[in-house]
Parts: sequence; structure tokens; C-alpha cells
Amino acid sequence: MIYIKDDGYPCALDWLSTSQVRKGWSVASEKYKQWSVVVMSTLAFTVCFMIWMMFAVIGIPIKQTLGLNETQFGVLIAMPVLTGSLIRLPLGMWTDRFGGRIVFFVLMLSTVVPIWMISLGTEFWHYLVTGLFVGVAGGSFTVGIAYCARWFPRNRQGLAMGIFGAGNTGAAVTKLVAPMIVVGWGWTMVPRVYAVLMLVTAIAFWFLTYSVPAHKVSKTITVREQLLALKDPRVWRYCQYYSIVFGGYVAMALWMTKYYITEYGFNLQTAALLAAAFSIPGGILRAIGGHFSDKFGAHTVTWWVLWVSLLCLFFLSYPQTQLTIMTVGGPQTFHIGLNVWVFTALMFTMGIAFAIGKASVFKYISDDFPHNIGVISGIVGLAGGMGGFLLPIIFGALVDLTGVRSSAFMLMFGIIWVSLLWMYFTEVRPIHKSQQ
Repeated sequence: MIYIKDDGYPCALDWLSTSQVRKGWSVASEKYKQWSVVVMSTLAFTVCFMIWMMFAVIGIPIKQTLGLNETQFGVLIAMPVLTGSLIRLPLGMWTDRFGGRIVFFVLMLSTVVPIWMISLGTEFWHYLVTGLFVGVAGGSFTVGIAYCARWFPRNRQGLAMGIFGAGNTGAAVTKLVAPMIVVGWGWTMVPRVYAVLMLVTAIAFWFLTYSVPAHKVSKTITVREQLLALKDPRVWRYCQYYSIVFGGYVAMALWMTKYYITEYGFNLQTAALLAAAFSIPGGILRAIGGHFSDKFGAHTVTWWVLWVSLLCLFFLSYPQTQLTIMTVGGPQTFHIGLNVWVFTALMFTMGIAFAIGKASVFKYISDDFPHNIGVISGIVGLAGGMGGFLLPIIFGALVDLTGVRSSAFMLMFGIIWVSLLWMYFTEVRPIHKSQQ
């Protein structure tokens, strides 16, 4: 385990004698710093994710006001995800170079004004532009995951990253809080409240976190050397997995509130509450995924996550159907489809699977790239974020083209099936061959 000496530089406790400990090495102080960093980073990430996902709620009254179609609505709610995805790679590189604390702090401050300006928009393009700037908050994951991981030894990094990743619960918090603000004071109050919340969180984060010079990569390492990781096929495979467990999570979190309204006829508050059944486990159970990944390995956990998700999507994909059968007594019509409770139970199960999978994918990264976590997490996070950006737009386009709302789940089913085949031929089959 790593501990910090009075001069601010780390050393392994195993290297120290009793006399050295007495001369200024503080185990208790170091543990406090570790958990202070994790707790504050998780809180900050939760707030960032709340803001990143707020169009899932305020986008609905905006859609009604502007008369948007399904595809335009998909573009609206996905726009913040675009920026939050594209910026992850440079943020990962900056985190390695300058340290997670300063990068996280500046990132949060940079979004305060754009968040407030959303409340002043009147045209479609106003929300698209402000959404792009607000989307920077989504890049906080790449910063925080590398920042937290470096404070812990390798055998506990999965748990630390899992705890931090529980900040995904911000999606559920937005679904619980934002509708109440909308009903009480109108949707324009949501970005105003969130702007103040972001500012307060940024200040608290700065005063309650710490930095260690040794956590930064050497200044002699060039950007070109950092980007050489793109040649590694493992990175692209992890990108594919993460585009499902995170990209799919973001897309579904954005899409589900409106799905409950249009498919089952609920009002905004009830729809958002039911949609939180998917978002809540998708966030808070990520720490459990980190623990499982430390114990059973990233490959085993990810393999089963994909299979559970595939099974859930098989049932979710079936559209509401009226089946008429000609019998001897005349035509008999049967309704086939998921009622709201079965649908919600399947979404809840898939939320659990995605939460565990998000942690297991990053366990792959900490195992395979321990000295390059920031850049690799940036690359993989970018791929996951792009999944979260593209999928809502495709969901809307599929509904406009087919008229079938469950077409979103059909698409996800196909993507996961391809990923399972890729995992089998690149990870499972080679292991079986080596054992023969």
C-alpha cells in the first residue's frame, strides 16, 4: 500500500522500518486522504452526472414547446453526451500530466455559466449549443477514475473505482429531483438550481481533496507515446464492452422517461420515478462490480454481465402485439406484451448487470495498463460516451422509421450479441485452447 511522507512523496509501507514510521510516516493520515479523495470525487461525479443527464427530464417540456419529432428529441438529449465523450481522451491525458485534482476542479467551474444559460434558451439551436458546453461535465468520469485509482494498491483499485463509479447514480437523482422542480417552479428553474449546485460542489471538492506529485506521469513522456495505446487490440475490445455497459446505460437513462410516457401513458413524475429503477442500480451497485472484479477477475464478470443483459433484452425487444388466431369457434385475439411491472423488473435487472459491467471493464484497464490509466480510461470512456451519444439518436430514428418503440431494445440485443461473439473468439476460445 502507498503512504505519503512529510515531503509529499509516496512510498510502500513494506519498505519502511518501525523507526521510519516514527519519523513522520502517517498511516492514519494517508487512509484519511485516500477516502477523502474517493468520497469527494464520488460526490462531485454524482453532481456532474446529474447535470449531464438533466435533458432526460427538461427535454420533455422543451420537446412539447418546440414541437420536436422523435429524432430531434434524440439529438437534443444526446448533445451533452457528445462533448462529454469527445473530451474524455484529452482529459485523461491532462489527468496523467497535471493531476486529477486540478483538472477535476477546473472542469466543474467551466460548466457553471453554460448550465445557467440553458434556462435562457428559446430556440432549438440554443439548447444544442448550451448542451455542448454543459456536456463537458460528462468528462469528469475519466478524470476521477484515474485520480481515485492511483491512491490505492492494485488489489483494491477495483473497489475504489467501483465506489467512484457509483456517481452514475446522478442519473437517478435527476429523475427524482428535476421533475419536482419542473412541477413546482417550471423547467427553467432546473438548470439554475444545478448551476449553483455545481459551483458549491467544486469549491467543496477543492478544499477536501489532495494531490501527490508522484501520481503524475513523467514530463518526458510525449503525447505520441501516450497515444501508442491505440495500437493495442485490447483497448479496442474494452471500448466495445464499455460502449454497451456505459454507452447503453446513458442512452437508456436518457430514453426511459419518455418511453414510459409514450408506451404506458404515465405523467412526467411517475415516468421519471419508474425510469429511476434502471438508473439507481446502474450507479450504486458499481462498487459491488468492483469487488467482484477484484475477486473473480474482469473477464469472468464481464462475460456473465453480457449474457444477463442479452437475456433481458430478448424479452424487452418483443413489441406490444395483438395476435388473432382462427379457431373452430371463430377468431380469438390475444394481447402479447410486457406489462409495466415486468418491464420495470427487467430494466432493473439490466441496470444491475450494467453497473457491475462498468466496474469490470475498468478492472481490465487497471490490470493491463497500471501506468497509463488516465489515457486508456480516456480512450475507453470516449467510446462509451459516443455510444451514449449515438444510441438515443438511433433510437429516435428507428421509432420514426418503424413505429415500433421496442426497436431500441432490438438494436441493443444485436450489439450485445456481436460483443459476446468477439469476446468468445478473442478471450474464451484462446483460454480453452491453451488448456488442451
